[in-house]
Amino acid sequence: MAKVDVYNLDGAVTGSIELSDDIFGIEPNAFAVQAVIRNYLANQRQGTHSTKTRSEVRGGGKRPYRQKGTGRARHGSTRSAQYVGGGVIFGPKPRDYSYTVPKKIKRLAMKSALSSKLLAENLIVVDALDFEEIKTAKMVSVLKALKVDGSALVVLSEKNEKVEKSARNIPAIKTAFVNTINVFDILKYDRFVITKAAAEKVQEVYV
Repeated sequence: MAKVDVYNLDGAVTGSIELSDDIFGIEPNAFAVQAVIRNYLANQRQGTHSTKTRSEVRGGGKRPYRQKGTGRARHGSTRSAQYVGGGVIFGPKPRDYSYTVPKKIKRLAMKSALSSKLLAENLIVVDALDFEEIKTAKMVSVLKALKVDGSALVVLSEKNEKVEKSARNIPAIKTAFVNTINVFDILKYDRFVITKAAAEKVQEVYV
């Protein structure tokens, strides 16, 4: 098991925690990570795009000119695709882009993402994260003490309105819970800040 330092809100080491090698110490699987991220992005698509076919556009009831004798091609409507204002051939229609990925692939991808953060030394464990009041400056000082200078995903074990609202106005900082974290967010943000209680809960869920 990997032993990781645990910091307090002032950035001082107060102890350590052992993280399971089965969750935080595996060799990242690129295929599983890619499959899950593609699935996540596909599931986010609304699929509300729509174009009109020649039967849906307005007008075109009258033939543009007579069929014979003009020497020109035969046309029955000015709403065919080659005309300005005509319909679209095989254009996009509303559809559902979502699909499912096997649970084993999802689990492997999550373990790979967590392991990659530990491997890159971008995982920070905090003993506890709680404020007396909602204050953005307090969250900024905590992140500064933890030497978080870029983007970060802050993971809590349970809902904490004071911490969430203190962090929501800070650019590139996002709060999440153990049951809401996903591979995309873990890899999107530079640092992975997690409370000790949340780390223990993650190990219970993905053991």
